[in-house]
Amino acid sequence: MGQSTSSCSVAPSSTAATTTTSAASTKCQLHPSPPPATAPRKKRKPSHLPPATAAAADHTLSLPDECLATVFSKLGCHDRNSCSLVSKRWSSVDSASRHRLVLLSPAEISPSLPSLLSRFTSLTVLSLKCSRKSPSIDNDSFAQISRFLNSLQKIKLKGCTHISDDGLVAFSANRPSKLSKVSFASCGFGAKGINSMLTNCSIKDLTLKRLRKLDTRTSHLEYPDSSVGAGKLLVRLCVKDLHNAGVFTPLLSSCSKSLKTLIVCRSSGNWDGVLEESFGGGGGITSVMEIQFESVQLGDQGLTSISTSCPDLQALYLSRTTDCTDDGLSAIAGKCKKLRKLHIDAWTRFGIRTIGDDGVLSIAQKSSHLQEIVLMGVPISVQTLNALASNCRSLERMALCNTDTLGDAELAFVAAKFLPLKKLCIKNCPVSELGIAAVGAGCPNLVKLKVKRCRGISAASIGRLKLRRRLLVVSVDEDTPMAFDSGAEEEERQRGAERRRGRDGNPNHHGLLPGNASGTTANAICTSMSALFLKSKFENALHLGRGRRGERRHDSSISNDDIIFQ
Repeated sequence: MGQSTSSCSVAPSSTAATTTTSAASTKCQLHPSPPPATAPRKKRKPSHLPPATAAAADHTLSLPDECLATVFSKLGCHDRNSCSLVSKRWSSVDSASRHRLVLLSPAEISPSLPSLLSRFTSLTVLSLKCSRKSPSIDNDSFAQISRFLNSLQKIKLKGCTHISDDGLVAFSANRPSKLSKVSFASCGFGAKGINSMLTNCSIKDLTLKRLRKLDTRTSHLEYPDSSVGAGKLLVRLCVKDLHNAGVFTPLLSSCSKSLKTLIVCRSSGNWDGVLEESFGGGGGITSVMEIQFESVQLGDQGLTSISTSCPDLQALYLSRTTDCTDDGLSAIAGKCKKLRKLHIDAWTRFGIRTIGDDGVLSIAQKSSHLQEIVLMGVPISVQTLNALASNCRSLERMALCNTDTLGDAELAFVAAKFLPLKKLCIKNCPVSELGIAAVGAGCPNLVKLKVKRCRGISAASIGRLKLRRRLLVVSVDEDTPMAFDSGAEEEERQRGAERRRGRDGNPNHHGLLPGNASGTTANAICTSMSALFLKSKFENALHLGRGRRGERRHDSSISNDDIIFQ
């Protein structure tokens, strides 16, 4: 073997080539290659299964179309679209069982829209969306929808700026009998097209958002005098980001007997006059059961009109209304005896509090059917809490937020008196561990507690509450110090032992009291310089927190500088 190696190294070029070929042949022998093409290959055995058995290997063929449609309904959008391309049967089953479709509708899809609509003939909900920066489908394309989709029940348009009043008129001319819900947002039509939809379709639910052509005072939303029956009138009206309240007065007057829900958000105009004229012109008594007003010009005059015209009112939401006071809320309490839900956000955009404790007290004294109350920025007192506990025996959900009058004493009163309470939310209130401990000892029917931005509550108190009430669901947001806690019971016991040693006067190795410096667990990876910087900042925050602990109860707006590390 050594001689052959030597001969290969000194051989001439031809000999070297021969040696290389020989070496390559040796490699081929170690790793045999497939036989040459001339050699006969072994043929595969044919399948021993009969044709019927081979076809039965696809188990979906034995599923009825109804079962396959049920499977498709459990899939997500992309998976379902992929399944529709598997076979003709799957495509037909998907098309027949597809009831909801969200479609991007730029102008480029107009040629293919008829074939797309003819494929999904069972649609009940159709949503067309387009960017306002690009042209959308036009009137002719939109009018075809009502011809192809006879089962359509809800249609939603967003950003379709190239659909005008003529497009809505052509769409409604086909009179889709099952269409009952309509939502228009950021589109290019006005009152003429919407009135045609109200006339020719049985619209029960109408939502209008950011329709700039409705801001003009030359036209109004209204029904014709005698062409629409009582069964085709509106039941729900939602208005958002519009700037002409007077355009809705004739519409509200026409459907005052059928309207159940009225929602108005961020829409300018004199809504006091609209409510007084529309509800008063409809005969005085309406069937409205839910009213929501958010960031609108509404005062006691509007609340008085609601109280006299809506005796069946069950839900009232007032958020940042400009001129509502305790007098208007007292008028609601005096005549709306069926009130079940009350949401009040008393702060306006200028930081002025409009509704106080007296208005809530009148509600508590006269609304015995109240089941849910949410108060934000309302300075509630123990007297009002006592009235709620005594008169509202069905109160199950309560949220008290952004008020400096809710402390440990008030929270202990809630825990002792509100026995039917099931859900409680405390947000941005000066409560501490004593209040949380009182909640754990009281409220026997409580199933969920939500705590947000209450910096006087420590992680240990939440841990003890969870140990005491294991079935209670406690929700804590990231703005509170206990969000750094890992939640382990062993760590909670260790922190409790450190606090007890701190009360005995034993300082830790940093020179800080253990109960304050190591009350929460946070893991950080930093350099030595960063560690010294963080240590100095935390020490300053600790001393500032001690000095401001007595002042924090009297400050309604708690800032990040007031955080006490426990």
